[in-house]
Amino acid sequence: MADERTARKVTSGRVQRVERLTPHMIRVVLGGPGLAGFRADEYTDHYLKLLFAPAGVSYPQPFDMEAIRRDLPREQWPTTRTYTVRRWDADAGELTIDFVHHGDSGLAGPWADRVQPGEEICFFGPGGAYAPDPEADWHLFAGDESALPAIAASLERLPAGARAWAFIEVEDAREEQLLDSPGDVKIVWLHRKGGPVGERLVRAVRELDFPDGTVHAFVHGEAGFVRELRRHLRTERGVPLARLSISGYWRLGRDDEAWRSTKREWNEQIEAEEAAALSS
Repeated sequence: MADERTARKVTSGRVQRVERLTPHMIRVVLGGPGLAGFRADEYTDHYLKLLFAPAGVSYPQPFDMEAIRRDLPREQWPTTRTYTVRRWDADAGELTIDFVHHGDSGLAGPWADRVQPGEEICFFGPGGAYAPDPEADWHLFAGDESALPAIAASLERLPAGARAWAFIEVEDAREEQLLDSPGDVKIVWLHRKGGPVGERLVRAVRELDFPDGTVHAFVHGEAGFVRELRRHLRTERGVPLARLSISGYWRLGRDDEAWRSTKREWNEQIEAEEAAALSS
């Protein structure tokens, strides 16, 4: 896990360019002098906590989170949203972040849709914990749009010829992206077409004929299907927890604050259920 002091350091990035990758995915590339000394090359699930000021609120520069919390009422504090680093180009000093955008709902997606080059955003990070194990016999990736940036970054980091299956659920074929990897990867795009989030994803992983050997698995996205796949991988497939990176990035029916406030309890409940199932 990244050093906590690094994860809490405030960094400023200046928008260099914005690109719409698909109808619902927007790429924002940050640069500028604020990224001097920044690093995000250890893990493929590096994440940032972007800081968004409430409407009509601006902060003195340089950005000082301690001063903001000391001097301003809580309703004027910035709101955080967590996003994966899609790519960090140290030579160019450019940080790429991909945002899922669903119209005016949410906070970060609408920001990415309207932001212009030259604007700045501050963030904590990076944190992170996962990178593909080069010693694994094969790799499994499963996720929805929210996990796509981390899956894409992980595929690019696979050793040459490494076997991998990547199951990625998106709304329809227009949301597919061209993904590169030096590994021997089978990428399966699953289209919801208005159906329940994760339903096709869970079915695809359940139906996979697991190869022999040690797997290293990465499963992230909506909490409901993540829970189902964790139960399947741990209790039915016997994948050790140490060989599994798994987390609910978001949860249907909950905004980010509500999900974060209950996530620890949710994880503890899953762990208890899992322990009971494995001991029976």
